[in-house]
Amino acid sequence: MKNFNVGVIGATGMVGQRFLRLLENHPWFNVTVLAASSRSAGKPYTEALNGKWAFECPIPEKYRAMTVLDAEADIEKIASLVDFVFCAVNMDKAKIRALEEAYAKREIPVVSNNSAHRFTPDVPMVIPEINANHLEVIEAQRKRLGTKRGFIAVKSNCSLQSYVPLLHPLKKFGIKQAVVCTYQAISGAGKTFATMPEILDNVIPYIGGEEEKSEKEPLKIWGEVVNGEIVAANGPSITAQCFRVPVSDGHTAAVFVSFENTPTEADILSAWKNYGGEAQQLALPSAPEQFIRYFEEENRPQAKLDRMEGAGMSITAGRLRKDNVFDYKFVGLSHNTLRGAAGGAVLLAELLAAKGYFE
Repeated sequence: MKNFNVGVIGATGMVGQRFLRLLENHPWFNVTVLAASSRSAGKPYTEALNGKWAFECPIPEKYRAMTVLDAEADIEKIASLVDFVFCAVNMDKAKIRALEEAYAKREIPVVSNNSAHRFTPDVPMVIPEINANHLEVIEAQRKRLGTKRGFIAVKSNCSLQSYVPLLHPLKKFGIKQAVVCTYQAISGAGKTFATMPEILDNVIPYIGGEEEKSEKEPLKIWGEVVNGEIVAANGPSITAQCFRVPVSDGHTAAVFVSFENTPTEADILSAWKNYGGEAQQLALPSAPEQFIRYFEEENRPQAKLDRMEGAGMSITAGRLRKDNVFDYKFVGLSHNTLRGAAGGAVLLAELLAAKGYFE
């Protein structure tokens, strides 16, 4: 695999910082550009952060003195320095859509952590282990944009990672409906305990837009590419309730599910244990060897103990049991800023690289 020069757009935010940590020693991707808002442009990265480095480890030395470019004004310069970009900006959705298309039209592929293009019909929203085949829609997107190399690909919402990968191997039993309650870490809001004191001793029963994403995005992931667009699946129906909880990292999901052809507990455990996808088949650098791990202990998975399973890229599950309203219930857990955000985007970029989309 050749090496690719990479830009991180939105490098000063929490997800941008996580990108830099993941890419510091990446075997395929070399960060050559850091970009952010005009407020940060022209400053060394450490100065642009203004004391807001979100991690206990120090800022990686290779980034400290890099001059931050303007994400909007310096696109031409960025285009000359990178093979593709990761995008994790904090802007109005319409502005994000315009910005990402501006990069794509300058022949820079965009791997986005943002939600702005998740429902654009010819933009693939990919969990590499589940719907890698959706990348074929990029050909149609390039025709629409008038590009040869440029395109946009996105990862799905962070909360989905805690339950969609667990439901997906069970679709062969005919999932009729699912109820999901997610208990989401504060890093999903770009916060730490220092910057979100109101979460201490508290649970907040609302996260703006999260429930709609949690109910709709799985249907696009389970959809099909038809005539150059991704057509969402008709089901199964999912209803969601999302809570913000006093946890630093790790989204937990309580899942209740009914089937057309009810499996046994052994069937479900076997489906999880033996499931892998194209990320595992290709042995991508960020892909966990075991995509799903099930805990037999009644009090697992726990965010504090288990979010780093598979270097934060595995999905963990536990407490599978029969339910007296639905057929089964269980608990899922994913690391929201690794598998759910920057790590998931890096894995998607690895998949795109392995399949030749950056050539």
